[in-house]
Amino acid sequence: MRVILAAFALTLTFVETALAADKVPGTLKNTDVFELEYAADPQISPDGKSIAYVRRSMDIMTDKMRSNLWVVSSNGGDHRPLLSGTENYSNPRWSKTGDRLAYVSAVEGGKPQLFVRWKDTGQTALLTNLQEAPQAISWSPDGDQIAFSMFVAKSSDPLAKAPTKPENAKWAPPVKVIDDLIYRADGQGYLRSGRTHIFVVPADGGTPRQLTDGDFNHNGPLSWTVDGKSVLFSANRDQDWEYDPQESDIWAVNVGDGALKRLTNRKGPDQSPLVSPDGAKIAYLGYDDKKMGHHNTRLYVMNLDGSGKRSVAAKLDQSVNAISWAGGSKALYVQYNDHGVTILGRVTLDGKLTPIVRDIGGTSLGRPYTSGSFSTANNGAFAYTSDRRDRPADIAFSTASGRPVRLTQLNEDLLAHKTLGEIEGLTWKSSADEQDIEGWVIKPPNFDPSKKYPLILEIHGGPYAAYGPHFSAELQLYAAAGYVVLYTNPRGSTSYGDDFANLIQHNYPGEDYDDLMSGVDALIAKGYIDSDNLFVTGGSGGGVLSAWIVGKTNRFRAAAVVKPVINWASFALTADITPFVLRYWFKNAPWEDADEYWRRSPLSLVGNVTTPTMLMTGEADYRTPSWEAEQFYQALKLRKIDTVMVRVPEAPHSIARRPSNLIAKVDNILEWFERYRTDPEQ
Repeated sequence: MRVILAAFALTLTFVETALAADKVPGTLKNTDVFELEYAADPQISPDGKSIAYVRRSMDIMTDKMRSNLWVVSSNGGDHRPLLSGTENYSNPRWSKTGDRLAYVSAVEGGKPQLFVRWKDTGQTALLTNLQEAPQAISWSPDGDQIAFSMFVAKSSDPLAKAPTKPENAKWAPPVKVIDDLIYRADGQGYLRSGRTHIFVVPADGGTPRQLTDGDFNHNGPLSWTVDGKSVLFSANRDQDWEYDPQESDIWAVNVGDGALKRLTNRKGPDQSPLVSPDGAKIAYLGYDDKKMGHHNTRLYVMNLDGSGKRSVAAKLDQSVNAISWAGGSKALYVQYNDHGVTILGRVTLDGKLTPIVRDIGGTSLGRPYTSGSFSTANNGAFAYTSDRRDRPADIAFSTASGRPVRLTQLNEDLLAHKTLGEIEGLTWKSSADEQDIEGWVIKPPNFDPSKKYPLILEIHGGPYAAYGPHFSAELQLYAAAGYVVLYTNPRGSTSYGDDFANLIQHNYPGEDYDDLMSGVDALIAKGYIDSDNLFVTGGSGGGVLSAWIVGKTNRFRAAAVVKPVINWASFALTADITPFVLRYWFKNAPWEDADEYWRRSPLSLVGNVTTPTMLMTGEADYRTPSWEAEQFYQALKLRKIDTVMVRVPEAPHSIARRPSNLIAKVDNILEWFERYRTDPEQ
């Protein structure tokens, strides 16, 4: 049994931990995180011959992710950087003829600006001098203008006018007066007052012109009508929009005079408008809002004037995440998740859906969430981020009728020389109600089925999200340390249909606990798990469940509860998604139904806990604020349960966003578990 607990210090100085990973040559080590890279946001040129993409890598000197722009030919040749170095480049978007590429970058630490690069000469022009970052870039059909969205700050008068201070006096900073319902956001901190609006700027540079106004947010993606006269977007321009976080409609704004036309009007979100190549139709995504925790996002098509709305592929019991017209106006490509795997399918306007590829993903580097994106050319060819169980995302290409070909191998220099844990699927019946549950197992490198291994149960967040058989740096590091890792999609997970996701409606946590325990039992039955050395961890929604678990059972030797919700009442009134939580996750407000909030709070079970429990929280987390973890930590301390709290300075809800924080997260969890892990041979 290890008895030395590593200092829980989060620094850039890394010592190779004396875990099982160091005993197996050629396995993944913590500092290998800095060597990983992946492809994102692939943008195929209109002629289908080139793919520009964002190549993301880790900078060990700045401890940040770096995003450069690269290009590769669709035949796999001419793979080279377009824009690289110490600056970050993002959002590549081809003009309609493919002669130019727009992108966003911050020059020498300034504000992000919009640039255009000419394909034939490589010349680059700075188009804007913006005070805020441009988003949702979209070229006009004639290539003369570029539309984008941008935050516009709003000035506000102080509540009380401060007296004039004496010359050279050093007073405290002035007070901040807040009157917005949503006043802070995870990853952004306390928000400035303002709204997002739509702009256009000449494609050869000039002054951006604001098309929308009012005290509303106007959101991308943006789509031009074929005649170039209007830009489509989504917005909630209702009076009480702040209190209805899911509501939005499709709007068109006239580029000439700013006149607005509302094209959809129902209870529920309508978003992601996309005009067909022939200009006659608009495809879009949305659903009828029934105030459920999860709704399947569906594909719709309407005429350009907003008439003739109808659902397409209505029998698909999965959410459609992204759409693109499939080289014409008679079919669309749709991206959706099914059983933890991201699929690209082709759907005709009469609703016939044909799956095409099943390996989109690989852009969630830390944990094995579904992810990824794609784009299409005028001839129906497409490019996408290709996922493998043992690699992060690469770029893949396919013609409309061909077979996909992987064009890049971004991590072969590192991972081809590493022995990774193998991933295999596992299904079982829940003890709660015989519900079919799916999960995956990562075995340690050089796995020996005759031996007994400790187990880590790792639980995803959301809760409406999905894991799958994807590369995960965090989980591979657990396996390299000698643990079998079980990760699952319990009830509430997406990609198994609307009914399965809503089994936790107003009952989370609940029977998802039984799903997880049944999975542990199913894996133990395989014969290679040391049932005396079980450990549990999870983040966000997984933090909720791991805290719930230690209040329900003492079968785990130790737990690591990461960025949890511990008290639903305090969370519901302080998280950055307060209107959403109260509307969709509970029937009533905390002051109307205090017993229900307490019933579902892990804090209500803290009197049962005997398991040594680590709490980990980001100090700048406004999604599940740090005081959630602090409540559980303080309660455990008062009960004299072995506990420790790891605080990650400056970290938002995405604790592992910076490479060193990902390493620190894994290392500290492993050291905590090693403190309580026993030797099965003793």
